[in-house]
Amino acid sequence: MASVKIWSILVLSFLLPHSYAHMDFFTSIGHMTDLINTEKDLVTSLKDYIKAEESKLEQIKKWAEKLDQLTDTATKDPEGFLGHPVNAFKLMKRLNTEWGELENLVLKDMSDGFISNMTIQRQYFPNDEDQAGAAKALLRLQDTYNLDTDTLSRGNLPGVKHKSFLTAEDCFELGKIAYTEADYYHTELWMEQALKQLDDGEMSTVDTVSILDYLSYAVYQQGDLDKAMMLTKRLLELDPEHQRANGNLKYFEYIMSKEKEANKSTTKTDSQTDKETKTKKKEPSKDYLPERQKYEMLCRGEGLKMTPRRQKKLFCRYYDGNQNPKYILGPVKQEDEWDKPRIVRFLEIISDEEIETVKELAKPRLRRATISNPITGVLETAHYRISKSAWLSGYESPVVSRINLRIQDLTGLDVSTAEELQVANYGVGGQYEPHFDFGRKDEPDAFKELGTGNRIATWLFYMSDVSAGGATVFPEVGASVWPKKGTAVFWYNLFPSGEGDYSTRHAACPVLVGNKWVSNKWIHERGQEFRRPCTLSELE
Repeated sequence: MASVKIWSILVLSFLLPHSYAHMDFFTSIGHMTDLINTEKDLVTSLKDYIKAEESKLEQIKKWAEKLDQLTDTATKDPEGFLGHPVNAFKLMKRLNTEWGELENLVLKDMSDGFISNMTIQRQYFPNDEDQAGAAKALLRLQDTYNLDTDTLSRGNLPGVKHKSFLTAEDCFELGKIAYTEADYYHTELWMEQALKQLDDGEMSTVDTVSILDYLSYAVYQQGDLDKAMMLTKRLLELDPEHQRANGNLKYFEYIMSKEKEANKSTTKTDSQTDKETKTKKKEPSKDYLPERQKYEMLCRGEGLKMTPRRQKKLFCRYYDGNQNPKYILGPVKQEDEWDKPRIVRFLEIISDEEIETVKELAKPRLRRATISNPITGVLETAHYRISKSAWLSGYESPVVSRINLRIQDLTGLDVSTAEELQVANYGVGGQYEPHFDFGRKDEPDAFKELGTGNRIATWLFYMSDVSAGGATVFPEVGASVWPKKGTAVFWYNLFPSGEGDYSTRHAACPVLVGNKWVSNKWIHERGQEFRRPCTLSELE
């Protein structure tokens, strides 16, 4: 038995590499799949513990039943029972030896194996940051895709294979995380959902008083004093001694009395007074991005600016890479996605086998994606880029080398000065908010250490289909490009003059349902002098 326990512990200890502790699990669905396997093995270990406890209890039960019958007989005629010398001997033996053995069996701890496994695995578990990150992802998806709390709570999302729902306790937890961020808008939404589910009869470990405590304060913070008072009074009906609620009620009454006095002393008309004292409209907190509304609309497939007249000029074709010898007899499928900036998509341009090889090479190296601080130049994580990435060199795999050469042949650009192939996997609600790939004039040192000039073009492979969300959008021009496994999109970031094309500002929309894998190649200016000659006009 002991050897079996030790073996199971050793097996579980190798489920996850030591490098995985702790790795921002919420930023990569690819890494989160390892947690599924870990949890499955922990469940197996737990079931083994349950079987061991059941076996132990079965032995104790049989012992109790046997002695129950024996003592019933013995107590009816003790002297006659002990008159038999065998019964007398067995009584001495039971009390001196067998009851001690039973005591040892009862005291035997069957949980050692399970606890050892838990101890080993706990170092690889997600932490509070992961839980908060996953919660914020749900709030982000709610805002981006205009989802109400009931829809999310019931798990009614497009393209889901494994439907799941949120309990009242889950909703309460989401509300608490929003509360810690001073996000009272989402605090109210999720506390109200938790309250609704409790009022509908759901059994939960969270109580109504706790929900009302958070909810009343969140409502007050948004300026709805009447509703805050109503909720506080409901809380006090359930718990009249609640110290904070009693204090809040007195404060709310004081504020209301001050407002009434102020209203009486003014000479404004009733309509003007009503307008002044009207509660603030609840809205999500404003983001620093001016194009957020356009960005979110495009993520939902709304706000596209392609007119029918312009669309008629978009074509699909067989493309030979400008008569590249490799593609004259076997051209590739190419279609126009957008006209200005020109975005083209190559179809069936990377095989499933190549995709799996790239993913297998990248997965052990995936690390939280970073951005370059425009002031310090230091690489740092950012809340607006939720993904993990890895870099692959052509010399380490013939597959990567072949992919690089394919990009060069089809674009006509020299990739020897390009950056390595970057592979990215998005996490829960994974996204990359609007950004430029090229360095602007206010970032003269953006790629100075590379010595290869600015990023002239971007090639982006889609290595998975995405059930819902995950589009690449261009807010400046109103374009949306949707992921399709095995395809790639290409665009120029710079005009031939070397000036940046600001219409290429783009974003990766949050993944609503599914797992998004992409890889990209940033091609630089050096080496393109004769492949894409400069022009004299800035915008040409």
